[in-house]
Amino acid sequence: MPHTPPSDTPAVRRRAMLAAAAATAVAAPALAGLASASASAAPRGKRPHVLPGGGDLGPNVLVFDPSTPDIQARLDEVFRQQESAQFGTGRYALLFKPGSYHGLNAQLGFYTSIAGLGLSPDDTTINGDVTVDAGWFGGNATQNFWRSAENLALVPVSGTNRWAVAQAAPFRRMHIYGGLNLAPSGYGWASGGYIADSRIEGEIGPYSQQQWYTRDSAIGGWLNGVWNMVFSGVEGAPAQSFPSPPYTTLDTTPVSREKPFLYVDGDGGDGEFRVFLPAKRTNARGVTWGNGTPRGNSLPLSRFYVAQPGVSAATLNQALAQGLNLLLTPGIYHLDQPIRVNRANTVVLGLGYATLIPDNGVSALKVADVDGVRLAGFLVDAGPVNSATLLEVGPPGACRDHSANPTTVQDVFVRIGGAGPGKATTSMVINNRHTIVDHTWVWRADHGEGVGWETNRADYGVVVNGHDVLATGLFVEHFNKYDVQWYGERGRTIFFQNEKAYDAPNQAAIQNGAVNGYAAYKVGDHVTAHEGWGLGSYCYYNVDPTIVQHHGFAAPNAPGVKFHDLLVVSLGGNGQYEHVINDLGSPTSGTSTVPSTIVSYP
Repeated sequence: MPHTPPSDTPAVRRRAMLAAAAATAVAAPALAGLASASASAAPRGKRPHVLPGGGDLGPNVLVFDPSTPDIQARLDEVFRQQESAQFGTGRYALLFKPGSYHGLNAQLGFYTSIAGLGLSPDDTTINGDVTVDAGWFGGNATQNFWRSAENLALVPVSGTNRWAVAQAAPFRRMHIYGGLNLAPSGYGWASGGYIADSRIEGEIGPYSQQQWYTRDSAIGGWLNGVWNMVFSGVEGAPAQSFPSPPYTTLDTTPVSREKPFLYVDGDGGDGEFRVFLPAKRTNARGVTWGNGTPRGNSLPLSRFYVAQPGVSAATLNQALAQGLNLLLTPGIYHLDQPIRVNRANTVVLGLGYATLIPDNGVSALKVADVDGVRLAGFLVDAGPVNSATLLEVGPPGACRDHSANPTTVQDVFVRIGGAGPGKATTSMVINNRHTIVDHTWVWRADHGEGVGWETNRADYGVVVNGHDVLATGLFVEHFNKYDVQWYGERGRTIFFQNEKAYDAPNQAAIQNGAVNGYAAYKVGDHVTAHEGWGLGSYCYYNVDPTIVQHHGFAAPNAPGVKFHDLLVVSLGGNGQYEHVINDLGSPTSGTSTVPSTIVSYP
């Protein structure tokens, strides 16, 4: 009999204050044209992988082929180091050349990415599992952040692969010859998640997962829902039925363009490394790779500056000015000036959760008002000196039409605090028109080091000023004021997950004029057209449980401003919402952890 969670399970995160398991920095020999330092100690027995054109991907990229000895031992060694290193400095990418692999179980810990190196997931088949579970945290998966799987075919040993994750853990371009279980062993709590461009032949069981977004995929079935399950462009998705079951289903995704990925050109995996750039799709449905080679184009690695930790921001900017793209190998990059992307069609691609830290209050990265920039696969970590903005896509006042070739921001994650003190007034600003923000988690930390109402002060999460911006898979949490502010016209969001800041000391600290609290998602008063599907906001005011939050969502009452399937939840009665959106919707009740919902607005 299928397992379903009790209806009154309080999925409140029990955030533990975890000690950072920092890895020891080691030096690596300088290579022509590349940076010279590795960010963290590598498991024994690794060798830098030499690229065909010279240079290397650094000691924290492990490249396997089917003849590589002791693959399981190497995977296990990385996992032992990373399993509970939530705020550690280790960063790893596990890359598998095309071919078949047998009897493997790749367990993924923090800051670990696993990926195939074919053009199609079916080029690289693991007869085994890629596993995320929660043994390190007592069966609670709500802190299983920052790990990813991409571009692989799996034949799970048991018939079902386990992927028990929370935020910032994308599952992209995967082909599962079986089912997928999104909950930890024993069905403990879980708080994910995101799937895109994947085919799951069997059933997906979310079980205790609070929320999930699946985009442009094909699935064999979907078992249950807790609060908010959203699908767009998914073959086999359950029918629209919000709020019972809580399924929001769109037949297609309005605009999408899959994340760039590294692959090996040529038969047998012995060719050169290239980066594939998938083409834009409109009204997309299903996977991009089902009929052979996906649509798009590719670039040789000679068109990239292959960066390693220790490189200066000036050197990265010099490479960009010379017309190169950036491939950020795993590790931590300290910046004393912003990375400036001024050329159309530039690619900035991170491997293994490469992490950018602005040290002196600067922005980490700024994009000009140009076409077709692709930002993907990296983490921005606020520094101890307050940054006005951490990531800026387009300058203020950007106005060019990028509809034919938009900027994409994919698996780009932002963190303020947790790994140490950090501050930023605004985390991410989108000024460029037609930008697609496809899966982000923008997080003011609620646990870890350097955490406190003023210690990791961060007033605003995501601010959208550009027109015609689309967000697919928007996770934004715990900001001191507004989590999302949307001022551009014709904006669209498909799936939104939010928790208000846990640590507000009292009602006065979040008072917003005459309004109790700041909305999680606010559409500007003068906006005339905006639409959202499947948006949820939760409160857990654990310092002062008497705090009242007036609403989760705020929007003008205009014919062109529309929302579908909204919910607010008080987690265990720690704080309450008076309404869902504006003055509409029932208040959350007592300690029952039952959502208050609105199916359509207005």
